[in-house]
Amino acid sequence: MDTHSSIIIYNVTVYSENQTLKNGYIKLTNKKITEIGEIHQYVRQPKDHVIELSPSYKVIPGAIDVHIHGVNNADAMDGTAEALKTMARTLPKEGTTSFLATTMTQSNEAVEKALRNAGAYIEEQTDADAEVVGIHLEGPFISPKRAGAQPPTHIQDPNVALFQEWQKAAGGHIKLVTLAPEQPNGLSLTSYLKETNVVASIGHSDSTYDQVGEAIEAGASHITHLYNGMRGLHHREPGVLGAAYLRNELFVELITDGIHCRPEMVKLAYDQITSERMILITDSLRAKWLKNGTYDLGGQPVHVNDTTATLADGTLAGSILKMNDAIKNTMSFTNCSLEDIVKMTAENPAKQLNLFDTKGSLKIGKDADVVVLNENLDVEMTFCRGTLSFQKED
Repeated sequence: MDTHSSIIIYNVTVYSENQTLKNGYIKLTNKKITEIGEIHQYVRQPKDHVIELSPSYKVIPGAIDVHIHGVNNADAMDGTAEALKTMARTLPKEGTTSFLATTMTQSNEAVEKALRNAGAYIEEQTDADAEVVGIHLEGPFISPKRAGAQPPTHIQDPNVALFQEWQKAAGGHIKLVTLAPEQPNGLSLTSYLKETNVVASIGHSDSTYDQVGEAIEAGASHITHLYNGMRGLHHREPGVLGAAYLRNELFVELITDGIHCRPEMVKLAYDQITSERMILITDSLRAKWLKNGTYDLGGQPVHVNDTTATLADGTLAGSILKMNDAIKNTMSFTNCSLEDIVKMTAENPAKQLNLFDTKGSLKIGKDADVVVLNENLDVEMTFCRGTLSFQKED
């Protein structure tokens, strides 16, 4: 196909920013969305490459996964360009076109290596793959009481000076930090993150409801993987969970594999928080897209079967959830609409990361990060910045 031609996805249902077009088309030219309309409005140009489908096919914006460690035997903590390249090439298969390379609690040296690597990769990545739009620093500034699968030996108190060093090593690309604000210096780091336009997320935290309120005042605006690694709901102490339900200042991540939280708890969270504040994540490991077996997570063996990843003691250790399965599960568990899904997978993360001017919805002038779903909500095609990055085989 001529590199100067436009791609037209024709006769499909287009979930654009402001309306859903049942007999629509979308035009991608030079990495951007250049036209959206109903099929009768389309005027064919000589170099147009038309992909004609049917209205049972749905075109949605690519997902932005703000919390993902690895996939396909690669992990952000590997600290290599090859690992991030593998992640970026694999994720379009599940409808993800952008992501935050997510670190975990490890030695300072290992974290810094991963940050330097991700920062350098972001500067030189290509358009053909899912885009690393930043880094999510998960730990080590978390609560030992709520470590989950984060190695307790490397947990440390929040530290503004250390974060400054790491942000410099990352070339300024750390966009989101998971921390426990109730730990010593937690509110100081939260305030600093807010001042420097980094999202402060409450996670792996034993905060009380009132302590979450203090963190919100200091600048926290996000909750890491709801239900997991946090003080739960009690009728005399609402905890982090109660704050996630009640405080509208917070965007809230959720892993909807049906394992990290039961389907009923997904519905309870969705009914309370709604698609206005929910963000679907995978929190996936290198074992995603691989066979069952034993894999590494931060130097710890992780045992993977068909649906679940656990440490030796049975602790859940991230997921092997694919984003398109998160979409299907969420619709099944909550009866939400695909319009709601678009908010939770694209619009909300783009707004939280201050990317909504270029990503997060199908709108003329935005990046051509586009996913085509079939009638079963399987990913048929994924375009990353206008390049066909994945096509389902018949």
